[in-house]
Amino acid sequence: MADQAQTYNGYCVKCKEKRDFEGHVEVSKTGMNMAKGKCPVCGTTVNRILGKAKV
Repeated sequence: MADQAQTYNGYCVKCKEKRDFEGHVEVSKTGMNMAKGKCPVCGTTVNRILGKAKV
């Protein structure tokens, strides 16, 4: 996918709130596209599932 960081909205488990974060798209073990980045407040890793990866 794209190497550039984009802004996504995801749920931070540590803050217990939705946060906007800068992330990169990665493909998980199960074949799903995921935006992965750091929470801007606490620094915890935040994931957002984007859908199935194209084959």
